[in-house]
Amino acid sequence: MPFYHKLGSIPPKRHTIFKKPNGDYYYEQLFGTIGFDGMSTNSYHEQRPTQVKEIRKQYSVAPKVAKANNLQSYRLRGFQVNPENDFLESRKTVLTNSDCNIILSAPKESLTAYFYKNTDADEMIFIHKGSGKLRTMYGNLDFKYGDYLIIPRGMIYQINFDTEDNRLFIVESYSPIYTPKRYRNWFGQLLEHSPFCERDIRRPEELETYNESGDFLMKVKKQNEIIEMVYASHPFDVIGYDGYNYPYAFSIHDFEPLTGRIHMPPPIHQTFETDAFVVCSFVPRLYDYHPQAIPAPYNHSNIDSDEVLYYVDGDFMSRNDIEAGHISLHPAGIPHGPHPGAMERSIGEKETLELAVMVDTFKPLQVTEDALKIADEDYFKSWLEK
Repeated sequence: MPFYHKLGSIPPKRHTIFKKPNGDYYYEQLFGTIGFDGMSTNSYHEQRPTQVKEIRKQYSVAPKVAKANNLQSYRLRGFQVNPENDFLESRKTVLTNSDCNIILSAPKESLTAYFYKNTDADEMIFIHKGSGKLRTMYGNLDFKYGDYLIIPRGMIYQINFDTEDNRLFIVESYSPIYTPKRYRNWFGQLLEHSPFCERDIRRPEELETYNESGDFLMKVKKQNEIIEMVYASHPFDVIGYDGYNYPYAFSIHDFEPLTGRIHMPPPIHQTFETDAFVVCSFVPRLYDYHPQAIPAPYNHSNIDSDEVLYYVDGDFMSRNDIEAGHISLHPAGIPHGPHPGAMERSIGEKETLELAVMVDTFKPLQVTEDALKIADEDYFKSWLEK
C-alpha cells in the first residue's frame, strides 16, 4: 500500500531497545518485499518469530494443467465447484500461468485449526458470498459480500466465516499487488480522478496479541508445495507495528465508475495492478450519453492479454446466458465482443446494473483439469448467428 499505517505499541526509533513492563525485550522483525526496496513494515513480537519446533509432511498443490496452449474461449460455471470443509482443500485453481493462479473456492468451515502463510504470492480474495473476519498477525478485518481482501505474501492468517455458504474468487500473484500508478501522484496519494480514495480502504484496526508457547501448526505454501511446520510460539504475538506492508480491504461497492459520451475502454475500470496483470471492477453505472452511442462494448482483439471476467451479480448486458459465478475466458489472439443481439439490445438503454471482476493477464493462461470439470466446451460457438 502506498500509505503509512501504525497499530499497537512501538518504540520511538527503529532497531533500538524496546522493553516490556517486566524488563524483558520485545523482538523486532522487518516484514519487507523486493529485497529492502519494496513495501515494508517493522513489527514487535512478544517472542522470537523464528522458533520452529518441527517440520512435518510436505505435499504438492500444483495445478494440473489440461490445456497448456489454449486458444479456445471458455465459460466456466463457478458455482458448480463443490463446497468443501477445509479452507485450503476447497481452493481449486482453474486458470494458471507463471505469474498468477486464478482460483475458485467454496469453504464451509472457518480456518481455525491451523495458520496459513503463502510465501510465494500476494493473495486477492474477492468475497462473492459470505461474511466474517480475516485474522492476521497484523490485525483483523471484517469482510462481507463484495469485499476485496488484499493479503501480502508472507502474511500469517486465519479466517472466520459466519456461515457455511461461502464463495470466493481468488487470485494469487507472484508479483506485488498495488493500486494503479496512474491514480497516484509522486508522493503516493490517490489523485482526484481516481475511482476510489484512501477513505475507501479499510486497514486493520483490531490487533490480537498472544504471548503463548506451545505447538502451533502452520501450513506454508512454497513453490506449489504445502509444508506443515510447528511453531513454538503463537503466530499472533505482535504488540505493535508500523509501515506500508499490511493486509487491507476494499469493497467493490465503493468503486466510483467513470462514464463518457461514447463507450469507454476497460482501463477505466482498473482497480489493482501488478507487473503481470491488472484487475478491473465493473459496477452499476450510467451508460454513454451521446445520442448515437452504442453502450455495448465493441468487438476487439485482445492480442496481448488473456481476458478473464468473473460475473458477480446484476445485468450482464454484453453476454447471453450468463449467470452469477460464471467465468468467461477470452484468450489472446482471437477477437471477441458482444453476443448476437446484445449490441442491438443496448441501444437506447440508460444504465447497467452489472457487477463483475476482470483479470487481464499479459501471459497466456493455461486451463486446468478442475476448470474443464465446470466448463462449457461449446461456449466458443456462442457468437454464431442462429
